[in-house]
Amino acid sequence: MAEVLFYHLQQQPLEAVLPTLLQKTLERGWRAVVQVTTEERMAALDDHLWTFSDESFLPHGTDREAHAADQPILITLSGENPNGAAIRFLAEGASLPEEIGSYQRIAILFDGNDVQALAIARDQWRAVKEGGHDATYWQQDDFGRWQRKA
Repeated sequence: MAEVLFYHLQQQPLEAVLPTLLQKTLERGWRAVVQVTTEERMAALDDHLWTFSDESFLPHGTDREAHAADQPILITLSGENPNGAAIRFLAEGASLPEEIGSYQRIAILFDGNDVQALAIARDQWRAVKEGGHDATYWQQDDFGRWQRKA
């Protein structure tokens, strides 16, 4: 059974939060897939993960590349898992995978300042709970630290 984590972004945007979560994922020895809903966001994240820090980068690719299955982090628009990821990150209201249990972890990142994103996250929370999966809800405090709320 997958653990599902909801990250309510309030103090920092996706581009500030996602690299840290992906670094922790790689430290665990896991592969990750990041699902977004637009080509523009996919391209922006692709560029950002190479340059987000002067000291490091995150090895990754998109599902548009020839060797997508070899990537430790794969950015995609689809619900597929071509790189055999243990964790799936959902952003921009990307849909829950049909087989939640095929992952060790699902992380749903949503913008707490966007009414539509909040509504989608609430619907996803209900679906996860109704499916019998463990879910936790994390919200940023005023300093950007994560606080478990549920």
